[in-house]
Amino acid sequence: MAGPGPAVDGPRVIADLRELDRRTGGEGGARRVAWTEEWRDARGWFAELVAELGLEPRRDAAGNVRVTLPGSSSPGLALGSHLDAVPAGGWLDGALGVMAGLGVLRAWVESRDRPPRDLVLVDWADEEGARFGHSLFGSAAFAGTLDPEAVAGLRDHDGVAMRDALAANGVEPAGVLAAGNWREAIGAYLELHIEQGPVLEAEGLAIAAVDGCVGIERHRLRFAGQASHAGTTPMELRRDAGLAAAESALAVDRIARGAEGRGTTGELTLRPGIITAVAGGAELGIDLRHGDGDTLERMRDDALAAAREAAEGRGCELASETVFRIVPTVFDPELVALARAACREVAGVDRVLTSGALHDAANAARVVPAAMIFVASRAGLSHAPEEDSTDADLALGIEAFGRTCNAWLYGAT
Repeated sequence: MAGPGPAVDGPRVIADLRELDRRTGGEGGARRVAWTEEWRDARGWFAELVAELGLEPRRDAAGNVRVTLPGSSSPGLALGSHLDAVPAGGWLDGALGVMAGLGVLRAWVESRDRPPRDLVLVDWADEEGARFGHSLFGSAAFAGTLDPEAVAGLRDHDGVAMRDALAANGVEPAGVLAAGNWREAIGAYLELHIEQGPVLEAEGLAIAAVDGCVGIERHRLRFAGQASHAGTTPMELRRDAGLAAAESALAVDRIARGAEGRGTTGELTLRPGIITAVAGGAELGIDLRHGDGDTLERMRDDALAAAREAAEGRGCELASETVFRIVPTVFDPELVALARAACREVAGVDRVLTSGALHDAANAARVVPAAMIFVASRAGLSHAPEEDSTDADLALGIEAFGRTCNAWLYGAT
């Protein structure tokens, strides 16, 4: 039986998502990379939807956009996700949480009732890190975990520095930590998201509560060997940086499998990058993930040691750079319990997952109680144009999310 509080209009939320896809997506996938014109356009349309409710979005020092519906007391409940996307991404990743959060606010506005506590909808800035490689920019600034100086110098594939992209969007890197000035306004954070993996669909489940996020280590390895002629350089005299990188990539895979974690080497650049030359330089990006912090550290140490061994074995020098890291996150047990209860009520499902992907909830959880709900992803695909979830599953997730929000609002009074 539904508890107190208005129900969210699921079909309207899904319609909003499809309209966003029509405006900034299509067959080629989403076009909402953070700090670009398409992303700004998406936010402009979002502001129009907010204005229809008689509310006004505000932007903080890190570019996060928040909308507050005043309640009878504070601190309030924050809910949301992100509108930015990876290049050629899907129509649901991030956007589902923002539009579902808007649906919660819309339900309260249309009910003409005042929520027991403030409701704060947040569209976090640059969750994906697609352009500069640093994920969770806005929520990290909010939580106080961002190093502004370290990220300001990051560059995209066109050589544009992040500080310049931020400035073009009205964000001053040195002042982004002021985004934490509104932390005291919220007492909890809830986020709805697609799973982005195959577990729920494989188990025949539509939705699930989420109890935390894995930790992540991202590093960029640079191997320096010697470029030389492919035909005249004997095999035993080569200093092949490409092979050193390849051996390191295979080691990352082996280490991750042995630790029951995740290891990915999705970025590899060779120089001079021609078929008739031994690679004199190679750059390899590695992404390591695990739910246990100690195990993640061992994976990192083992991967870097393997890279050093591969470099030495090929007569190369190695330099490594830390791109991003975040420790494993455990969500608030009481909020997770509310999400589980809502999933049982709505779909008869009592399943809890730990997210293998990063979410803004991981940073919110550093400063306030947080939890999430997942919706099943078709074929487990995400970060691709094929990303999809059924309308039926989306509707169940939206309903469970709304019920979880109402449970917190009335339970916190």
